[in-house]
Amino acid sequence: MRGPDTRSIVRARSLRQHGTRAEWVLWLELRDRRLGGFKFARQQPIGPYFVDLVCRKQHLIVEVDGGQHADNAADRKRDAYLGALGYRVIRVWNNDVLANTEGVLQMLKSELESAPHPAPLPARGERERC
Repeated sequence: MRGPDTRSIVRARSLRQHGTRAEWVLWLELRDRRLGGFKFARQQPIGPYFVDLVCRKQHLIVEVDGGQHADNAADRKRDAYLGALGYRVIRVWNNDVLANTEGVLQMLKSELESAPHPAPLPARGERERC
């Protein structure tokens, strides 16, 4: 089926409208390329999952979580799936975002700047054909 997945669009919009305070605080700092010129999107579908924040260029996902995510088997499965797609998943706690926003931003900027290019071109200069 071609075209937009309307269910995903509706779900993403709902998640954006009903996010936590910590997600909103972090989003205000990341939107409009405010952190080192890196573009972020929020509540984006990747495979069967919706991620809180993603910098697609650097293949970095930021999950803003509460205590219920500590040592969660479902989160480990999700992280493994996203890792297989080439994404790095960083989890930050709600209370860290709210109490130490600058520290979280510095850590994220460091991660973004140290990340290698996610998909370098092959040596011969052309993309592989499917």
